[in-house]
Amino acid sequence: MKRRHLAMTLSKLKGFPEPKPELEQYRTPGNVAAELLWLAHSLGDVEGKTMADLGAGTGVLSVGACLLGARKVYAVEIDETALETARENAASLGIDCIEFINADVSEFSGRVDTVIMNPPFGSQVKHADRSFLLKAFEVSDVVYSIHLAKPEVRRFVESFASENGFRVTHRSTLSFEIPAQFPFHRKRLERIAVDVYRFVRCRHGEAEAE
Repeated sequence: MKRRHLAMTLSKLKGFPEPKPELEQYRTPGNVAAELLWLAHSLGDVEGKTMADLGAGTGVLSVGACLLGARKVYAVEIDETALETARENAASLGIDCIEFINADVSEFSGRVDTVIMNPPFGSQVKHADRSFLLKAFEVSDVVYSIHLAKPEVRRFVESFASENGFRVTHRSTLSFEIPAQFPFHRKRLERIAVDVYRFVRCRHGEAEAE
């Protein structure tokens, strides 16, 4: 499957039927999901791997990982309504390598090869992504995550990763589209800049990469 085809396929999946602002439930755009997954695939972090999608939402990243050859994906999502949509999205493509887990990400205790996630940006609750990063660093040595492309966010994310024994190997900036879906939205379509990160656990004595 080519990257463009992957993006188109993921763009057609169902979004949140009842998005909740307190959970910052914004559907991961197909192109952003495809960029993250294609990077992971190109670096050998998807095909044949066991993966976890923390805060899986409607399953965009989980489905994409399976389409690129993941052996198994744990889709962890606290919102049962969103998780049911994720099940429907997977079924619509005949995907059966996803285990759907209705739980807070802090409750996930499995060990996986790779974590993929689009955590809350922290617009409603400051540093809401902290618990996602902490769990990701606990259960895997390789983590892909999406965060706001702002200087203060970059400082926090990279410092937090370093404090937990991880370094950034890749970071790319993309446009993330958010359609108006909550009362506080003022535009029909908001475009924000996000960073897609790849973190890896530092080997003993290894310095953090610049």
